[in-house]
Amino acid sequence: MDPAVQPDRLLDARSFTCPMPVLKTSKEMTRLEPGEVLKVLASDRGASSDIPAWAQMTGHEVLSQGEEDGAVVIYIRKTA
Repeated sequence: MDPAVQPDRLLDARSFTCPMPVLKTSKEMTRLEPGEVLKVLASDRGASSDIPAWAQMTGHEVLSQGEEDGAVVIYIRKTA
């Protein structure tokens, strides 16, 4: 993960299982302005493929993806 990326919002979806991390991410992205970054934390391992697939389908940019304290961490930039 890129330590230079500073999120504008944090979504802690660690207590949810599929499909809720994707649905919560989608809802949270509506609250961001284009160019802002969302940091998503998820304990459901499926989120590591589901959220980037959702981002690609919706045109948002996955900046980085990794693991932090046993959770999947994904940084997504909202596009216009």
